[in-house]
Amino acid sequence: MKCLLVFDYSNDVIYTKYNKKFASHINDLAKLQGLTSEQNKNAKISSNIIVQIFSPIVTSQRIMSCQFGNSYTSIQCDNGLNMAFEEFMGYLFVSIGQEDVAAMKRFLSVCVTIVRYLCGPDVVMLKSNKQIASIVTSVIDSWIYLHNTEQLMLIEAIEQLMINSDLSSSALNTLQEAVDRLQAVIERPKVHALILVQNKFLGLYSSRTATSLSSTDILFFILLCNVNNLKNVSNETDTETDSEEEFYSPQSSPVHASETQLKSGKICNYQVMLAGNDFVPKCVPHVIYISTIEEGVDLLLIIEVGNALISSGLYDTFFHLNAIQTAQIQRDIETLKPAFDNLDTAIKKLTDGLKKVKNSTFELSYKQLSKQWDYMRKKYLEFIKANCSDALLRAESATMNFLDILKELLNLTAFDNSVLNASQVCVKEIVNMVQEKLESFNEFFRAKALRNFTLGSRDSLTINKYLEEFPGLVHFIYVDRTTHRVTTPTLDFTSSETVNLTKKKIWSMIHFSRNHLQEGHLSLMWKDTTFNYAYFLWFEDTSGTALKPTIFPTNASKALPQPGILCGDFYQKLKEACFPKMSPTKVRCYELFCIHLGLATASCVLEHTRRLAATIWELRGHPNHPIDLL
Repeated sequence: MKCLLVFDYSNDVIYTKYNKKFASHINDLAKLQGLTSEQNKNAKISSNIIVQIFSPIVTSQRIMSCQFGNSYTSIQCDNGLNMAFEEFMGYLFVSIGQEDVAAMKRFLSVCVTIVRYLCGPDVVMLKSNKQIASIVTSVIDSWIYLHNTEQLMLIEAIEQLMINSDLSSSALNTLQEAVDRLQAVIERPKVHALILVQNKFLGLYSSRTATSLSSTDILFFILLCNVNNLKNVSNETDTETDSEEEFYSPQSSPVHASETQLKSGKICNYQVMLAGNDFVPKCVPHVIYISTIEEGVDLLLIIEVGNALISSGLYDTFFHLNAIQTAQIQRDIETLKPAFDNLDTAIKKLTDGLKKVKNSTFELSYKQLSKQWDYMRKKYLEFIKANCSDALLRAESATMNFLDILKELLNLTAFDNSVLNASQVCVKEIVNMVQEKLESFNEFFRAKALRNFTLGSRDSLTINKYLEEFPGLVHFIYVDRTTHRVTTPTLDFTSSETVNLTKKKIWSMIHFSRNHLQEGHLSLMWKDTTFNYAYFLWFEDTSGTALKPTIFPTNASKALPQPGILCGDFYQKLKEACFPKMSPTKVRCYELFCIHLGLATASCVLEHTRRLAATIWELRGHPNHPIDLL
């Protein structure tokens, strides 16, 4: 049984995604409770039935959150059924299934991230815009598929395709020409061009003023690129079976999702809001073109639209407006005052950005926004100064109009079709140019992606020989958590032997180590009947000297997001928690997972991990230095 539900402020369901087992169970329950007089054998559930069955628990969760500030994040039932909850912008995301709670919480957090990328802060678009709901459904399916099949999505890191400098330079020059051509036509200075090969990062060229892309953004691009691939996989499978993987939304089946995407030949485009890096605003509006220039080789052209200051102010305003709405329920001045101050600051930032834009539409929105906020601000201040409940009631009644103005601004800034219309023709020409220039390399890229690893001090080892250098070593995954780049041998998961033995062990190892990482354990070694496993996370300063945490993360890690980067940068937060008096930019973080044969001793495993870490440093071009993993 598997389900994802999204509820709005009034407990109405605005998005559903579930499998047939869940639909059958809920329809039987509805008949049993007298909510319907007919036995519904369809694989769809009425929204009214969902609301009636789940309203009590959703209401309970909201009361615990708003009135007591102590909401429950999950519920475990006797029959093995679990529920997980997460709130985003006042909307409640609920996951129901028979997986363990940690896996369900990760799934839920990833769903929130996907919605933020495609809807921004206006989650109700899941209900009002069928096209966006369809794409959300497809991207969630893409994540489920890749999370179960690709190491990079499992550990949430970027794998760099390792090619020689001449070939890398040729690819980069081609991307630069693509960016220059696109800039000239659309008159937008902030443009990126990116190539992915079999989900591996080949190259990126960004114009000088473009907002930096984060590793999370690139993982999201990989999910988008795999939406069409997943459609082909879905068409090849038997859709009549009733497995846990068959997980769909009745609003828009993922098999037909591509029909709602804006397409031009083989070019798909999306309007999304990227996260950017840690030093820029969230939800920066972009238009993305994705073209498969050769099987397994995807070209992405990414155009930043709108104004970064307005985007930042708009996101912050939505966020703090939701916070003040939550604080209002308690009618407590001490709770409401900081929420009001944050909202006031966010709106000032937004209006400062609107004032600088010379556009009549924005001027009108600016005037409406200022007028509405002046009234609300006055009422909030009356409540704070005199504890006047009537003033707070009047501020609350004006909130919906204020929210409508914010949504209108979001549509103007984030979903601007003028960029799409201006760029359609030139994008086709640019894709053809890139395809022509890289045509002779594409076969090599794909072959290289299947054997994407070279280990050794520059020239000694290849992927075929690394087992000889490290006897007993079966597999390893090394991740630089400063850049979120992964180095790992590529495994052939088309082989049934690999899938049945090694893959299951790798996935189990990563889940096990992450569960313990959230408990604050940075070093682990354990074994089963077949293999020895080891996991190490360590910190270094910029010169490569090992750093010991000043605050051990046993308790701090409980307040952190899920390990990874799609649900928030866990490693950035971990550095802040472990080194509160150091700038996170001066602390580097690394992870290493190892699998050895069961006969390997603990001392052998430790020696291999030290040598692996040192060798990969050499390979990546970093200076040599001693690493003490313990």
